[in-house]
Amino acid sequence: MLRTFLMLAAFFGFTGVALGAFAAHGLKNRLSADYLAIFQTGVSYQLIHTLALFGVALLSVHVPGRLVGWAGALFCLGIVLFSGSLYLLTLTGVSKLGIVTPFGGLALLAGWLCLGLMAWRLG
Repeated sequence: MLRTFLMLAAFFGFTGVALGAFAAHGLKNRLSADYLAIFQTGVSYQLIHTLALFGVALLSVHVPGRLVGWAGALFCLGIVLFSGSLYLLTLTGVSKLGIVTPFGGLALLAGWLCLGLMAWRLG
């Protein structure tokens, strides 16, 4: 799990920074202010949960059990669904893609719930 989650954190961190720079420089004059803000929300959530995924990777070495693995998987799913749907919505203008975003948010919340349950069980 350590290597997998570290590699995914590196990927999501790299793409998060690249997409943030792309939005700031390449999309500034192409998207409305509202769509640019939505895109930046996707970048923010991606980068925040990349750090959470990095933490999960480190925890996977020290804490036994499946909850750490579930947290990492849910963070990955949440990043793809939440941030990915916001990116696609703003770049394509297809507003129906917004229906996917809450499922990504639920995955992110479930990841945090798994971390909380793991901490609770540590006693």
